[in-house]
Amino acid sequence: MKKNVMREKLVLKSLVVDYIKTNETVSSRVICKNYIPSVSPATIRIDLHKLEKKNLIYQPHTSAGRIPTLQGFRDYTEQIEEEVKTISYEKSDFIREFLAKNYKDTPLALHYIMQILAKETDQLSFVAEPEMSYGFLRKIEVFKIAHNKLLFVVSLDSGLDKTVILNCDYDISEQQLKVLVRYANEEFMGLRIFDIMNTHLEKMSKKMNQENKLLSLFLQELNKALLEISNYYIHFDGNISFLEQPEFDSKKNILVFLDLMQRHDYLINVMEKNKKKKPYHIVFGEEFGRMEWYNFVLIYSKYEIFGVPGYLGILAPVRMDYLKNIPIIRDIAKTITDTTKKGMMVPQYGL
Repeated sequence: MKKNVMREKLVLKSLVVDYIKTNETVSSRVICKNYIPSVSPATIRIDLHKLEKKNLIYQPHTSAGRIPTLQGFRDYTEQIEEEVKTISYEKSDFIREFLAKNYKDTPLALHYIMQILAKETDQLSFVAEPEMSYGFLRKIEVFKIAHNKLLFVVSLDSGLDKTVILNCDYDISEQQLKVLVRYANEEFMGLRIFDIMNTHLEKMSKKMNQENKLLSLFLQELNKALLEISNYYIHFDGNISFLEQPEFDSKKNILVFLDLMQRHDYLINVMEKNKKKKPYHIVFGEEFGRMEWYNFVLIYSKYEIFGVPGYLGILAPVRMDYLKNIPIIRDIAKTITDTTKKGMMVPQYGL
């Protein structure tokens, strides 16, 4: 990489770091004095001009310093990727021990971890989990409520019942339905919902042939019903201090942020759509598709508990400490996955 290009990147990094710290526009003098004393302010001004042309920074007011654009923040997070790899979250052992001690109550453990994440990052933390997927099937009931509609009632061992109505585009009699439901209960009762969907139904579908076409169609409907009741749900947690950030200095900004928080389906869809296998993901405001959300960022990692996937992370203003927060999110998610995968915790059904 050419020397001038490397310096240009360093100027951008310095500008972003200072803006994150101060929430003030950054001048060439500040960069020269605090970050790159070996380079003259005049040279840095030239670099700032080049960065502005590339839409990485902009000048909000005449004669003011510059601040990063979303593209500037994105470029910065790419620059620090190697540095992030060298940083470890120092409390991973504590998280591991806590999970091992509380293996009987996964929701409680996740809730506490979410509180730790909020405290460590000073941002709004979240856990997105398919709550029903952890449950164990007690009974399935299915009723015809119209010529082409089936009502599925899925009962879990916890006492929770979920109902789903699905359209049925094939003919099935009441007697046939009873036989199929009895078969499903015999096969799946006592199994975890996640395992039914991702292991048992998948194996059975591969064995199906024309002779048991009706059973195949029914099992497809059952899978749809289980998918619908196993949708992810987002739990949020945050210290009140995160609202003390300058980005929440007006009622309008707070309401916009609350609006984004409430779009559970949208946020989950954003995370589920991303199939890249990376230790963490960053979604900047412009990727949300709505102008009023441009000033926020979603940082998350995928974890697994007993093989059931979920997501955890933070929803925050785009001006935040990426170098500090990314390793925390990444390492907490990895600790959850590794701890359950290695058998340090045992599933509840093994007790």
